[in-house]
Amino acid sequence: MKDHDGSYKKFFSFPEMVEDLLKGFVSGAWVKKIDFSTLERVNGSYVTATFRQRHDDVVWRVRWGDEWLYVYILIEFQSEVDRFMALRVMTYLGLLYQDLIDQRQLFEGRLLPPVLPIVLYNGVRRWQAPIDVHDLIVPVKGGLERFRPHLSYLLIDEGRYSAHKLAELRNLVAALFRLEKSRDVEAIREAITNLIDWLKLPDQKELRRAFTRWIYKAFIQSRHKKASIPEIEDLEEARTMLSQTVREWTKQWKQEGLEQGRQEGREQGRQEGREQGRQEGRQEGRQEGRQEGRQEGRQEGRQEGLQEGLEQGREEERRKLARKLLTIGMDPRQVADLTELSLEEIHRLSGPPCVAEEPAAYGKKAPRGQGRRPGTPPR
Repeated sequence: MKDHDGSYKKFFSFPEMVEDLLKGFVSGAWVKKIDFSTLERVNGSYVTATFRQRHDDVVWRVRWGDEWLYVYILIEFQSEVDRFMALRVMTYLGLLYQDLIDQRQLFEGRLLPPVLPIVLYNGVRRWQAPIDVHDLIVPVKGGLERFRPHLSYLLIDEGRYSAHKLAELRNLVAALFRLEKSRDVEAIREAITNLIDWLKLPDQKELRRAFTRWIYKAFIQSRHKKASIPEIEDLEEARTMLSQTVREWTKQWKQEGLEQGRQEGREQGRQEGREQGRQEGRQEGRQEGRQEGRQEGRQEGRQEGLQEGLEQGREEERRKLARKLLTIGMDPRQVADLTELSLEEIHRLSGPPCVAEEPAAYGKKAPRGQGRRPGTPPR
């Protein structure tokens, strides 16, 4: 729920709320020693204007044995968890102590009074920030560790309490938390009924009015923004009006659920469509790639086949020419030069390899038939 800063500050300006906050949500035997009849509101004007604009802080003091115990309630409405809350609390407590000194609230020689800092948080995300300022400071060694300050706060995170646990408590603060957390109509009506039973005393009239106005704004007016609904002044009226609007309220929640379901369905459909599109695109890409690959392969094959055919045709023509030249008696080496064929190829085309004749010895005649040129008839 939004815009409840002023409402919460108003709630914890009542001593009954502070008493139930300590009794129901603060553990320790020391709480039993508190005299709640002495609860007294303390002026928080010592906090700077900047801080007061950002936070709704409430300060009370109460007798605890022979001492005053100060209860500092810091109500946190931010949607984001403040990691440095412990540092802020230390700053606020320093201002509180300084104000006590300036206002001469301490007897001479007395120590400063104890303070219980409470951070009341109602955000959606669970609180994960350090509780002790000690954990916000870099650890050091060599004798400096003892100068690392310690100061903790008590965290009351509304989201950590179950509706069942809150329903078991006869406690005004638990009823407030339960109302804020619940979306169940019966649980809300039950909590309002409890408030009617618990706030019957005449001096509780203003607290009843505070709950009535908060319920009216949070559960009735916010659900009927366009309708003109008169303000109510009593919890009984709030319960009656709430009963009359249960059917419309339930329809609205169902509509919100349906709308959320449609939104999630559309988002899931888009996601599945994108995934299917990618899959089909990859499939078509592979198919087109194979088709283009085959086409390019055929084209390159034809081109290479034509090239090889032309080359083989040229080779055959050179062989035919070589055979003709050898037939007319041309020297094989000259044939090889003219046809650009190798000498070995020329020898294969001419039949048995040609062997050069050895020259006759000096003064001797060559045997008959030797030494003639090829194709020359014998004498």
